Amino acid sequence: MSDIPSRDKRERLIGLAFTTAAFLFWGLYPPYWRLLAAVPQFQVFAHRVVWACMFTACIVTLQRRWSEVRAALSSRKTTLTLLASGVCVASNWSIYIVGVLSGRLVSVSMGYFINPLVSVLLGVLVLRERLRFWQIVAVLCAFSGVLYMSVGSSGVPWISLALAFSFGLYGLLRKTVAVESIPGTFVESLLVSPLVIAYLLFAGIRGNSAFGTADAPTHLLLIGAGVVTAIPIIWFANGARRIPLSLVGFLQYLAPTCQLLMGIYLYGESFTLTHLISFGLIWLGIIIFTLSTFLQRNNPSSAPAAEI
Repeated sequence: MSDIPSRDKRERLIGLAFTTAAFLFWGLYPPYWRLLAAVPQFQVFAHRVVWACMFTACIVTLQRRWSEVRAALSSRKTTLTLLASGVCVASNWSIYIVGVLSGRLVSVSMGYFINPLVSVLLGVLVLRERLRFWQIVAVLCAFSGVLYMSVGSSGVPWISLALAFSFGLYGLLRKTVAVESIPGTFVESLLVSPLVIAYLLFAGIRGNSAFGTADAPTHLLLIGAGVVTAIPIIWFANGARRIPLSLVGFLQYLAPTCQLLMGIYLYGESFTLTHLISFGLIWLGIIIFTLSTFLQRNNPSSAPAAEI
């Protein structure tokens, strides 16, 4: 019996390590995509989808999980849901690539900061979940931050909103299907691949394809796009199930924090007073929501409310 607490502690430490590594990887890999700045942006995205599909197929084979893939594809409802979630995550990947390669990493970070609160909003609108008072205040703070950015910079932060809502919809759809992360990611990329492969073939016919004409390092980077896409997903899948959801919710802010700091200090992107006020309102919303959720989970008598 004495081994059980130590085993649980070891599992939590392993989970913490995997989950932290995943979010740090997501936060620190923009320079990888910047190395592909000479390649047309949509081709970078297309190769990311194709090679992620091939890499996850290898993982599914090594883990002997093809039965899970067949089970997912044998259900029409599951297949259609994974197709929809695949379109959402592919859209998220493409918008992310555009944001990074166009020098808008600060906007990218804003998208991932507000994503958890967008997920909560979608849960309320679609799943009819209920929010407590302070959670409503948190969502309104984040909305105020986005609104202030829109007015202060004379334009809606489309990249931020598109990233937040595409990933929020992805999470909402994946919540409705009982498919594990790795086989699910493979099926999603498999279902989306025909369209992007058709695009790559068309680019090749027109003589605009980077693959086959670029130098060897560029070819390796394009192939590696699938690896760097799948690895943090694998780490996250292995880590998140070993630690409390509240800790996962806290760690997820590592990625946008790294992106924000990288955008400002590594790539010299502008961070004005408007940015500071907008991000300040979003961060205030995150703090309020995190604290209210933590207090609710430690108060068994409280009424249930929406969670990330």
